[in-house]
Amino acid sequence: MPAKPTTPQQLQAIIDSYDTFMFDCDGVLWHGDHLIPGTIEVLAYLRRQKKHIIFVTNNATKSRRSYKGKFDKLGVQAEVDEIFGSAYAAAVYLSSVIKLPKDKKVYVIGMKGLEEELDEEGISYLGGTDPADNTLKSFDLPFTPDPAVAAVVCGLDTSINYTKLSKAFQYLTRNEGCLFIATNEDSTYPTNGGLLPGAGSISAPLRFSLKRDPVSTGKPHATMLDCVKAKHNYDPKRTLMIGDRLDTDIQFGKNGGLDTLLVLSGVTHESDISGPNASPIAPDYVVDSLGDFAVLVMNELNSVLEIGNKERREEDNYIRLREYGGDGKQMTRDRTDCSEDDKAQNERRSDNLTETEKKIFVMSIL
Repeated sequence: MPAKPTTPQQLQAIIDSYDTFMFDCDGVLWHGDHLIPGTIEVLAYLRRQKKHIIFVTNNATKSRRSYKGKFDKLGVQAEVDEIFGSAYAAAVYLSSVIKLPKDKKVYVIGMKGLEEELDEEGISYLGGTDPADNTLKSFDLPFTPDPAVAAVVCGLDTSINYTKLSKAFQYLTRNEGCLFIATNEDSTYPTNGGLLPGAGSISAPLRFSLKRDPVSTGKPHATMLDCVKAKHNYDPKRTLMIGDRLDTDIQFGKNGGLDTLLVLSGVTHESDISGPNASPIAPDYVVDSLGDFAVLVMNELNSVLEIGNKERREEDNYIRLREYGGDGKQMTRDRTDCSEDDKAQNERRSDNLTETEKKIFVMSIL
């Protein structure tokens, strides 16, 4: 059974043990378009502790810049370089891990987000959203593969069709050494309307026809961590992976030699990690949600308030000394002025806090 920290001391010990925190998004930070309580405050707390934050997601339909729009909409601070999606991982795998020669191209089954990430990494490509791949005119027309295509990349494609699969198959069987890459192999894709076939269903026909498995650049495969390492400097022994799925997030951490923390705010229940039917994939820690760490934010606020109160008491003592031992000319500042100045000082201390924390902070000193 994984450790379940409950006290502030136990929770802070986890924070102190790591320099880098990798987060899954859906089920950890939010559900659909709804933030999980405490997300903003806890992430801000980690930043104040000078921690390195990386968001890793198997979403291959959006580029990092597009995905950042969701962070912004929900009020979650995130830089583009902190977001690592499986589409970006595929592009980084080509550009930085295997170092695809500049004169080579890839054939894409995927959507605009994947194309944007390939553009960012300077990878030339065919297919993707090209309307020419939407129809197959005839089975008898000869197809001449572009000899420059050295890889086929498959991501989630809501416009998948037989033409795209046929072209990908031709490249993989006729271009010698052509790489077969899948952004991720998720069996399902969660939407507000329910589960739909995931990116794994796009590459599955090719796997069946080719009798060949692709290189996957998504969780839980260690290849994704190779891609993260190509862009981020981190020590695996000082890195914690936080997720809500055992078979992707937690296994991802295990495959990369990272410690792992499971949140029960997503698809996994406590019965999945304990009892006779427990999964063999065991995290190092488990908490109910990321919001469990919010107690550390409140402790931090209380500490700041205590410092402010201590300084106020010292100032009051100083005023008393001046009142009883001064020359009268220096008694121009009364207690009301001092109190207002102290409030202003405390409010300045809260400049680095989130809006929610500021409200709590200001209400506490009024």
